[in-house]
Amino acid sequence: MSRIAKNPVVIPEKVEINLAIDAIIVKGPLGELKQELTGDVEIKKEETTLTFEAKRSTKFSKAMSGTIRSLVQNMVIGVSQGFERKLTLIGVGYKAAVQGNKINLELGFSHPVNHQLPDGVTAQTPSPTEIVLKSSSKQMIGQVAAEIRAYRPPEPYKGKGVRYSDEHVAIKEAKKT
Repeated sequence: MSRIAKNPVVIPEKVEINLAIDAIIVKGPLGELKQELTGDVEIKKEETTLTFEAKRSTKFSKAMSGTIRSLVQNMVIGVSQGFERKLTLIGVGYKAAVQGNKINLELGFSHPVNHQLPDGVTAQTPSPTEIVLKSSSKQMIGQVAAEIRAYRPPEPYKGKGVRYSDEHVAIKEAKKT
């Protein structure tokens, strides 16, 4: 059995969990999330905890028990507290602005880049060179942050581009002639 699956998931007071045969639905103050389940993991709900166990002793079942446990833990945290991802724009003239559910990015191209945000993700720009994404889904916020970063990833010589606020970019030394 996965070592991760041995730890139970604690359910906060305001979170409601519904177990179906093929899915688990987590509802909380920040929204509702649904995760499809494989038939390889048995989920037991007690008063304030969820436990996960592999139904079979196959390698796949054991691995899925830890995976499903992590996904459910992220869902519980997402609907109760939410997730936040910060991006920083580094470069002369690089800036971002939020207009409704779109982010307008100026990243040194000949045209501005307009990124459409999916439902469930909100964005703020505390300064023109910072983007703060918020969502209840960790998967969705990570995907949106990766898509925005992919427009202009940080380059290794000057460090210009879009990067995560906690990302470290190793700067290479320029060629010597």
